[in-house]
Parts: sequence; structure tokens; C-alpha cells
Amino acid sequence: MAAAGGGWPAVCEKFRAARTLSAVESLKDPETEPYRSKYSARALLQEVKQLLSAAEEGGEAVLAVRRAVLEYELGVNHTDTEELSAGEEHLQRCTQLLEPHRLSPDCVSLYIQAQNNLGILWSQRDEIETAQTYLESAEALYNQYMKEDGNPPLDPSEHFMAEEEKLTDQERSKRFEKAYTHTLYYLAQVYQHLDMIEKAAQYCHTTLKRQLEYCGYYPVEWARNAATLSQYYLSKECFMEARHCLAAASVIFSQAGQVPSAEDADETEPDQQDLPERKAEIARCWIKYCLNLLQSARKLLEDNIGELDPDRQLELKAQRKKEEDEKEKGRKKAVLFGTSDICDSVLAMEEKVSSVYPLDFQEAREIFLVGQNYVQEAKEFFQVDGYVTDHIEIVQDHSALFKVLAFFEEDYERRCKMHKRRIDMLEPIYADLNPQYYLLICRQLQCELADTYYEMMDLKVAIGNRLEKLDSHTVKKINSLAQFAIKYYELFLDSLRNPDKVFPEKLEEDVLRPAMVAKFHIARLYGKLITSDSKKQLENMQTSLEYYTFLVDYCEKYPDAVPAIETELELSKEMVNLLPASMERLRTKLSSFV
Repeated sequence: MAAAGGGWPAVCEKFRAARTLSAVESLKDPETEPYRSKYSARALLQEVKQLLSAAEEGGEAVLAVRRAVLEYELGVNHTDTEELSAGEEHLQRCTQLLEPHRLSPDCVSLYIQAQNNLGILWSQRDEIETAQTYLESAEALYNQYMKEDGNPPLDPSEHFMAEEEKLTDQERSKRFEKAYTHTLYYLAQVYQHLDMIEKAAQYCHTTLKRQLEYCGYYPVEWARNAATLSQYYLSKECFMEARHCLAAASVIFSQAGQVPSAEDADETEPDQQDLPERKAEIARCWIKYCLNLLQSARKLLEDNIGELDPDRQLELKAQRKKEEDEKEKGRKKAVLFGTSDICDSVLAMEEKVSSVYPLDFQEAREIFLVGQNYVQEAKEFFQVDGYVTDHIEIVQDHSALFKVLAFFEEDYERRCKMHKRRIDMLEPIYADLNPQYYLLICRQLQCELADTYYEMMDLKVAIGNRLEKLDSHTVKKINSLAQFAIKYYELFLDSLRNPDKVFPEKLEEDVLRPAMVAKFHIARLYGKLITSDSKKQLENMQTSLEYYTFLVDYCEKYPDAVPAIETELELSKEMVNLLPASMERLRTKLSSFV
């Protein structure tokens, strides 16, 4: 070929040395000179560029491709060192040199990789739509080449190799497919930025499948992406797909520490030191899976007062028998990850938890227990010292698991015990929190504790109604639960007051419904307090009336609040009309004893 001292082999050697500096030596650069090896690689690439001259064999076409390879390497180099304008110039020169021959086996892989890098570069500039154009162009070119030719094309590095060093067709194919997988991976991110969520999920799923197929992945990163994708499927209530993603994430995560391919042998996975945290993150995604599956089943099964509808339960059980098998077979083909050995492990993982709606307590309990195991696993890493917010969110999810399991429990006493478990896990956390730093979390816990005590009080009233006569123990329990519920609702409402302890005249939108529901529940709770003292009863009725009146007056003053609390408002209006007459009757009764 060409060049001074050493001829073509020396040119190839310089090119190889430049790539080694960029890919391997740069990882060892000191923090004070983070780009030292990259700059050395750039100098070598510039030397190679100078040494290239018209080939004796192959002519201008061969030379143009070799120049394009160098422009590509220089473009990536400048991008890596945060010199985006220079990087763009080199990458654009690369695509211009290749344009006439971009569909030839010599050029197609390099052209796609240049388009990928231009997509990344424009993403770094926050010009997402420009990035989208380059990446979609790369995708279209891959599809066109595979349709019109389909043979494994040359890898860009082969343009600086002796004939005997050239890659096998198998290796060429693997590298070409890896470049296209990168295209899909970057497109998934671009679509997410553009809020094209469904398309982003579709591309993410395809990327993950291809990474497994071609063994081009880091286990921890792959597992994290699969677990994240599962949350998209959860939002669509596609539980079979969500479970498959999570099962695959758990199986692939267990490979952490193993190198996926010889090509990556010099690299270690960046997240390697964070293994316990990543494992806990996957556990949290499993918790969300179990919780969402149970909550969705509850929505299907509940009647208009939030109780389990037995007729609906029987109907769904009969329907499930007919449909589920066929549906699963059809959908499975579209989502399965991995080779047969991975598939076996994933299927074994999937068998540990259902992906169909639980329709009775036993089925719900099995899902609950899986979720509870993952709660313990997540809490091992996300401990309250150092991870306050994460730890509390996990405890809140644990409480939510008990809450939804209680829906499936027919026995009121056992249901009460489940809610008591929620109280026991939430109260100590709330007691230790400083509202000055954790106001939002304090408010969430106040509302949840109040709602839990409120629900327990309702259950105790229902249990009491089955008795011939209320005993003093049950009365005491009902009153105690009601008082605790009132206490936490009042704490929440007090947190909305300004520094002068004045309640806001107009409530912010994010607290409007919780505040109004708290007022409504307090009104109802005062009506539920049991006392033999008629004066005390009258006082409770008066307090109850004041809270109901607050709701009615507020909605008259701010009509835009009505849609948020329509049901509570209607009931409050009824009580504002009924209570004064009941109170008058009680007053008359009291005065007759005087």
C-alpha cells in the first residue's frame, strides 16, 4: 500500500495502537489527566491519515473507505473528549465519503456506526429530534441492506488489517448485529425523551432480546433495564410480560461478574461495585409487581362499597378457565427472552409467582408472600440509616400489600389483625421522622395511619352489629380506634396550617382531596363515637356538623373543588340537613329530664 518506513503493516500497527489507547489504556488515565490516552490516540490517527496515499491496488474507492474509517475514529475521539463540534465535523466527513457506497458490504457497517454516533452527539446537545433523524436513518439502512444483500459486511477495523487477519463471517455478522442493537438501544432512549412511551418500550424489549441473542450485554445493566421495562408493562396491566421481564432480570443478574464475550474481555462492568444496591432495586420492582397484580384484581372484584362481590368472583373464575391458556400461548411467543438454557431458568423463576389475577384469598396470599419476601430483601440494603426515603417507601409498599390482602379476607377479625400489622410497621417510622425535613412523607403517613384506624373502626362496628348487645370491651375498642383516626387526620390538617397556625383559606390542588376527605372522615368518626352521656353525644354531633358544614361551605365558595369530592359533598349536604333535627330531638329529650 503506502507510507513511510515499514509500509502498510506499520500503518495498520499505528491504527491498532490508537484503538488500544482509546479503548483500554484510557481506562487507566489519572483523574488529573482524564483524556491523556485519548489525545495520544488522536495523534496516532492523524499520523495514519498523513501516511495514507492512493493505493496501488484497489484505487480511490479503497482509499475513500479507509479515510472514512479514520474520520469516524477521530469523530468518536473528539466526542469522547467533549469536543462535540470537531466530533460532528469528522463524523459528517465520514458519512460524506461513504454516501455513494453506503449499501456496499465494505461500507454499510461503518455508515450505520457513524449515524449512531451522530445520534448520540445530538442527544448530548439536547437536540433529540435531530438525534432521532440520524438513528432512524441508521435503522432504515440496516433493514434495506438485510433485504437487498444480507451477507455479513466488513467490520470497520478490517480496513486496516492484512488479508490473513480478516474476520470470519460469523464474527462480522456478530459485530454488525451489535451495531444495529446499539441503534435500537439509542432509539429507545430517544423515544422515551420524546414521550413516545409505547414505542420506547417496544424498542427497549427488542434491544434486550438482541443483546441476549448475540451475547453483547453487561448482566447488571441488562437486568436493570429489564426490571425498568417491567414497570412499563405494569402500567399497562400486562402482568405476564412484566413477570417475564423481572424473571429474566433476576436470572441474568445472577451472572454478574461473568464476562459476556471475548470482545469485552478487557472491560469490567461499571456497576459491579453496586451489586447489593442493584439487587435491592430489582427486589423493589418485584414488590411493585405483586402489589399491582393484587390491586388490579381488587378493582375487578369489588362492588360499589369496596367489598368483594361474590357473583363477580364466580363469573371471573369461570371466564378465566376458558381464556387464560390460549391467551398466554399467543402472547408468550412475542416476549420470550434468550436462548433455551436461559429460557429454562426464566420459566422456573416465573413459576414462583402467578401472572393472572388472584380471585380468592388463597391465590392472593401466594402473591402477597412473594411480595413480602422481596420486601425483606430490599430492606436488607435500603436500611433506615442512610436510605430514609427508600426505606419508608418499601415499608409503605409492605403496608399496601397487607391492605390489599385484607380485601380478600372474609373474616373481619383476621382482617382487623392485618390492619394492625400495618399500624405496627408505620407508627414507629412516623414517630422518628422530623416534619421539618420530611413533611411530605409525614403527611403520607398521617393519612395512611388515619385511614387504617378508620378502617379498623368500621370493621369493629360491623363485628359489634352482629352481637345481640354491644359489650363494654367492644365499645371501648371502637371509641379508641375512632380517637386514633381523628388524631392522625387532625395532625395532617394541622400540617397544612401556616406558621401562625391558621388553616389556608384556599387549599392547594395537591392537598385538596386529602384535606377534604380528612374533614369528612372526622365528621363521620365523631358520629360513630359511642357514649351513654347525652351531653357528650350532643357535643360530638355538634363537632360532626361543623366538619360537614366546612365541606359544604368550602365548595360553595370554590365550585372548582366539587369534582374532587363529589361523593363526600353529597353525603355532607345530607348530614347538614339531617343533623340539626336529630340534635334538636336530643336537646328536647335532655330538657325533659331537667
